[in-house]
Amino acid sequence: MNYRFAGRMGRVPESFLAELFRVSAVPGVISFAGGLPGSAYIDVEGIREAAREVFADEGRTALQYTTTDGYLPLREFIAGRYRQRLGLPATAEEIQIVNGSQQCLDLVAKIFLDPGDAVGMERPGYLGAIEAFSLYEPVFHSVPLDENGPDLEAFGSLIRDHAPKFFYGIPNSQNPSGRTYSQERRRGIAEILDETETVFYEDDAFGELFFDGQPRLPVKRYLPDQTVISGSFSKIVAPGMRIGWIYAPAPVLREFNVAKQAADLHSNFLCQVILHRYLATHDLDAHVRRVSAVYGRHCRLMCDLLDDLMPPGATHTNPEGGMFMTAALPSGVSSMDVFREGVREGVAVLPGTPFYVNGGGEDTIRLNFSAAGEEEITEGMHRLARVVRRLV
Repeated sequence: MNYRFAGRMGRVPESFLAELFRVSAVPGVISFAGGLPGSAYIDVEGIREAAREVFADEGRTALQYTTTDGYLPLREFIAGRYRQRLGLPATAEEIQIVNGSQQCLDLVAKIFLDPGDAVGMERPGYLGAIEAFSLYEPVFHSVPLDENGPDLEAFGSLIRDHAPKFFYGIPNSQNPSGRTYSQERRRGIAEILDETETVFYEDDAFGELFFDGQPRLPVKRYLPDQTVISGSFSKIVAPGMRIGWIYAPAPVLREFNVAKQAADLHSNFLCQVILHRYLATHDLDAHVRRVSAVYGRHCRLMCDLLDDLMPPGATHTNPEGGMFMTAALPSGVSSMDVFREGVREGVAVLPGTPFYVNGGGEDTIRLNFSAAGEEEITEGMHRLARVVRRLV
C-alpha cells in the first residue's frame, strides 16, 4: 500500500524522543536525559483521597461531557493564583483548560500559522515546541540567549525584519538551558513588541519552581494584550493528569476554542474535577516549596560535580529554578558521541542538537536534575565525567 501522507510530515524534523525513551528504559542506565519531575514528590495519597471524594459527591457529573473551555472552579483557581502571585488581573473567562501545556503549542500554531509564516524562538529552544510548530510549516528565526535572556539587538532585528506571527519563549528556567530572563530584559522585550503585530507566547511551565520561592513578573505584566501564557500542573502536581491551561486575550481565546473543540471537544473532565478537589483541600504553596527545595539541592549538587569532575573547557549554566541545565563540552567533543558512549557507560544525556532550529548544539548537552535522587546524580555524574574525559 502506498500511503499518501501530507507533505508536511516529510518536513517535520526527526524526533530524538523515541531513542531517548528507549535508552532511558535500559536497566542500570541513570538518565539525566528526560524531562520528568521527581516521582517521589507526587502526592499519590492526596490525589487518591481527592478522587474518592469526587466519585462519592459528584461522580456522575465528573464522568460526563463538559464545555470546551474547562471546569469553571479550576479556571477560577488558576485565575486567582495569577492575581495572588503575580498581580495579574486574570479572570476565569481568560483561562482555558488544555491537555497539558504541550497542547497549547499545537493549537496556538494552528490558529496563527500559515505555511511560510515567520516564527521567532530562543536559541537554543524547546524541542517539543520546534516539533509542534514544524507541522504548520513556518520559517523559524532564532535569537541567541545569554545569562539574562534573548539578545535584545537580535530580537529587535528579528521583529523589524521578519514580523513573526509570534515569538515563543520560556522566560522562567528555560528549557533546555535553565536560564531565567532578567526583569530588565522582560521589559525590553515588551517595549520592542509594543505596537507591532507580533504576539509573545510565554511558556511558563517552570514559573512555580524557583529555588528561592520568589515569583518573577511575566512579560504579560508589561504587554497584557499582546501576550499569551501557557501553564501546567504537570511539573507541580502530576504529569499523568495532563492538565494545563492557556491565559490569553479574548480574541485569541475565541479562535483557540474553535480549534480545541475540533481537536478533542474538551480535556479530561474527570481529571479536572479531581485536580480541583485536590487543590481545594491541600496546600499547593507548601507542596511547591518542598519540591523546589529538593530540586535546588539536586541542581547545586550537579553543578558542583560538573565543576569538580569535568575536564578543562567544560562549562554549564547555573539555573535559578526549574528542572534543566545545559553543559558545554570541551572543544572537539561531540554531544552525539557523549550520548552514545554514555549509554555504554550507564548514563543517558540529551544531545543539544534537537534544540537548534537551524543547526548547532553539537558541543552541548541537556541535563535533567529533577528525576534522579542524590546518590544517582553523584554516580551518574562520575560516569558522565569518565565518558567526556575519554573523548577529549
